[in-house]
Amino acid sequence: MDAHAPSFEGLIAMVCFVTVFSFLAVAAWLRTRLCERQAFYKSETIRKIAESQGGGAALEYLSESEQNAARQRREGHKLGGLITLAVGIGLMIFLRRVPMSPDADRDGSAYLVGLIPVLIGVALLIYSYLLAPKD
Repeated sequence: MDAHAPSFEGLIAMVCFVTVFSFLAVAAWLRTRLCERQAFYKSETIRKIAESQGGGAALEYLSESEQNAARQRREGHKLGGLITLAVGIGLMIFLRRVPMSPDADRDGSAYLVGLIPVLIGVALLIYSYLLAPKD
């Protein structure tokens, strides 16, 4: 076999590499199109409201949609904080109970790695309940 010929494993790795990045490119393009379409529909809705009912109704619609977006962001922070907190607690339990290797000299502090996601979850919850802008 020629020394410069690609191996079968190398070809598989190249195909996987191209496939993953092609997927990411298409996903980014679709996401951009979705955002453009949503912005277009929102502007058309505001224009139609302003034409039919006047500018006050359009401003009311805009403020209501801003409030809804802020509420969804806060709820997302709450959910993200709870999930991250649960992952950290689960990681701490797992690392405390499962031995790393049979002959390892454990000092018992590996489970403290779980404090990283726990503290991130607590920070997200504190932000969403105390520091996030309210309605």
